[in-house]
Amino acid sequence: MIEIKKKSVVPVYGVAAAWALYCLIFPLYKTFHFIILACLAVLVYAGLSAIFPGRTEQIEVPDEPVRTGNEEIDALLAEGEKACGEMRDLRDAIQGESVREKINEIIAVVGEIFNRLHDNPGDYKQINRFAEFYMPTTIKLLHTYDRFGQSGSAGENITGTMERIETALDTILKSYKKFFDSLFQHQALDIETDIVVLESMLKNEGLLK
Repeated sequence: MIEIKKKSVVPVYGVAAAWALYCLIFPLYKTFHFIILACLAVLVYAGLSAIFPGRTEQIEVPDEPVRTGNEEIDALLAEGEKACGEMRDLRDAIQGESVREKINEIIAVVGEIFNRLHDNPGDYKQINRFAEFYMPTTIKLLHTYDRFGQSGSAGENITGTMERIETALDTILKSYKKFFDSLFQHQALDIETDIVVLESMLKNEGLLK
């Protein structure tokens, strides 16, 4: 959020009116006449600016996406941002609170998956595969659900397909959560190894039975 001060146009109009009025009443054929007019304009502008200082507007500026400096990773992050944005648009267009809640959860998990890439570039291949194979299908299903929902028809094919997609969203959410958890597999193994080593050292020192 930034503040931008916008000046009032009243002082400008005031100066123009003062000039016009002066020219109608007083002559303008000597140098000092123009000097007087210029001084009058300054006084009018200063006075009206004090009375009408303008207004300050707050403008929300979207956060700049965090970049890593690695072209491949940054491109993948941008792809993730685009996918999340598209899903948000679809969520807002789709009717049905339960479906919208599912989409919200999916967006949240996808955001966590791509956020992890900032600090863990080693996950690039896994997340890139996720973006290439799973995200497009999910977005395609949401587009279909949105299109069928706006068709205005309640035929068997449309209703059945929408119900099938709703069920699929549950499966997708579970799968995405499982994929996100799998990204921590190596860290979990490292921690487990550290614990085993620590316990062994404590036993050798007689500090752990």
